[in-house]
Amino acid sequence: MSYQHVAIYIAGDIIVSDNPGEAIKKWRLIFGLTQTAIATRLKTSPSVISDYESGRRKFPGSRFVKKFVQALIETDLERGGIVINLLERQLLKEKFWIAVLDMREFTEPVPVSNFLQAIDAEVIVSPPAGLDVHGYTIVDSVRLVLEVPSVEYVRLYGSTTQRAAIFTKVSTGRSPMIAIKSMSAVLSVKPALVVLHGIKSEAVDPLAVEIAKRGHIPLATTTMGIEKLIENLRHFK
Repeated sequence: MSYQHVAIYIAGDIIVSDNPGEAIKKWRLIFGLTQTAIATRLKTSPSVISDYESGRRKFPGSRFVKKFVQALIETDLERGGIVINLLERQLLKEKFWIAVLDMREFTEPVPVSNFLQAIDAEVIVSPPAGLDVHGYTIVDSVRLVLEVPSVEYVRLYGSTTQRAAIFTKVSTGRSPMIAIKSMSAVLSVKPALVVLHGIKSEAVDPLAVEIAKRGHIPLATTTMGIEKLIENLRHFK
């Protein structure tokens, strides 16, 4: 497991927290850093860190969270990576896999047009010319939302972000797109293609479409039966 997975886990925990300041403080303490030490890393003052943690300052946003997480990891690596190693062991027990219906890496890139044709997809946000898909993940979105911590959604990407994320049992597509937006804002990771399974294009929430457009994420829908869909995708090498 790479350090990026640890970074995504921490950043996600902060972003989805009802109290981001408390989450920032929690992670600072887990990594054994004082407010002064983390402030020095971030080239700011301890009072600023204190204000964020206490809620006296409004949530600093994704840019700060990214720098904060990087500072935690860099400091721990300098100390031998003890906390990171513990977190990696914890992440090996993630619940993400209970929501996965199928997940594959292709041995050869598949043109996105061929991929979309294989699943009889309706395109809502068009992919760029020449885009290839290197794999896919199909998840049960109901189980994903109800049983899997959002900080583990990074597992959608497998070993590469150049893949399709297919969400089944969606009603409007709003929740999956918000989750993807949150992760991409912090760690610049996003799928090459998002497919909403089981609904027509006209049923997709306008907010989900807008997120896709602004994030330059190709978006499509399909109503093909899931067994047939998996069968068709397994024809690709």
